[in-house]
Amino acid sequence: MADDSSQVSGDGELADRVARIWRDVLNAHGRSAQATFFDLGGQSIAAVRIAGRVEDELGIQVDVGMLFEDSDLDGFTRHVRAMAGQSDAPAAGA
Repeated sequence: MADDSSQVSGDGELADRVARIWRDVLNAHGRSAQATFFDLGGQSIAAVRIAGRVEDELGIQVDVGMLFEDSDLDGFTRHVRAMAGQSDAPAAGA
């Protein structure tokens, strides 16, 4: 049996796991998926906690600053996917 603690197999699984971390840290269960990090009361400590959990649980190091630049769940998930090498996000400058 493979250890999936540091790898995410499918895109859907990645999105689900990132969403779970997002909702847990921001206590956003049952709230709009379009709500931004700031709409959900996100602050610096929450950003650090989200990034830390993504790294701990998924083995993907992410830039905390992305939560402030592209602050909705979809944007953050695209960033995580790109950092995991599963990028379907547009290249920088494109």
